[in-house]
Amino acid sequence: MTNSTTDAFLPGPRYRLSPAASGPLTGLSFAAKDLFDVAGTPTGAGNPDWARTHPVPQAHAWAVGKLLDAGADLVGKTVTCEISLGILGFNQFFGTPANPAAPGCLPGGSSSGSASAVAAGECDIALGTDTGGSVRVPASLCGLHGLRTTHGRISFAGVCAQAPSFDTVGWFTRDAATFAKASAVLLQEPIPAPMAAPLLVAEDAFALADAEVREALAGAVALLGRVLGHAPQGVNLGPAGALVAWSAQRNILQRHEGWRTFRDWIDAANPRFAFNVARNLTLAAGFTDAQAAEAASVRQQVLARARGLLEGGAILCLPTTPFTAPPLGLPLAALDALSERISQLTSFAGFAGLPQLSLPLGHAGGKPCGLSILAWHGQDTKLVAIAEAVERARH
Repeated sequence: MTNSTTDAFLPGPRYRLSPAASGPLTGLSFAAKDLFDVAGTPTGAGNPDWARTHPVPQAHAWAVGKLLDAGADLVGKTVTCEISLGILGFNQFFGTPANPAAPGCLPGGSSSGSASAVAAGECDIALGTDTGGSVRVPASLCGLHGLRTTHGRISFAGVCAQAPSFDTVGWFTRDAATFAKASAVLLQEPIPAPMAAPLLVAEDAFALADAEVREALAGAVALLGRVLGHAPQGVNLGPAGALVAWSAQRNILQRHEGWRTFRDWIDAANPRFAFNVARNLTLAAGFTDAQAAEAASVRQQVLARARGLLEGGAILCLPTTPFTAPPLGLPLAALDALSERISQLTSFAGFAGLPQLSLPLGHAGGKPCGLSILAWHGQDTKLVAIAEAVERARH
């Protein structure tokens, strides 16, 4: 099997692993971001020197094994931003996967290849990771269902880490029914029947989005309210300026952890990096333990606010991304500004360890944009059930 026309898969010949037995996912195919170990195949982590300096894995990552055991066929490894450091989906060494839902535009990252492959119909399910938004963002920009799981809910065994207190496993599909099948396997819990729940609308998050995105998602919010049996209720995630401040503190803590993860390898291997990745690692190396401790204290504030909003069973919604897919070829300064805007919407769930599911419910200017639903810790399957109910209500 040759590489796809989307450049979603790693360059070179592809392979197929078929399961030993049938299961609930028989007849479906999946791909895995090149952070997930596949036994006997090098893990490249999006960097030209990672595989050279790490042994070939002898066992599958936990999530890869679960999908194979459930009967799905693995059809290849997908491109990722270098060592998962990126939110818009480009890779200087292996190329930028196409965005089939918005040709000529970025797919979102760092699980960009996984989202591209699913959006193009080259597989039914794809595994990604979400540390700062790397499943949620490409799901929004490519018009997919994409879940960031509750932190710690899914085993990270056999996956290249970045920032351990943020890292989560997630996945993409094109439709809610397939998403529910995959989710039941990976979450190891049946998907419940949807139940009525209060719907909270994060007005400060919507205020950060482009007007066309707000308009595109207005009908989706109303539909969600009907599905949940409650009129949408406006709330603010925090006081004025909180989303910008929380984003900055999340950035410090995540980068501090990322530097601790990669510094020994960098010191030993002196690997090659694209400029933007090398620059961000250099900045991360400068954050002090005191700065990280201050950011961790801010995390406790975000967690307390999330508990107050969601622990009682409410569902929170907000735009997944503040804009639709940006065009290819933007200068680095423009990409940095876009990444900062995205972070203001993704940091709430990341800091609080919440599950967040992006639903493909909006289109603006001919390009998709996602509406996210969030719930309290451990309520991942509740979000999946809502996604199924919303899709039924639309058809």
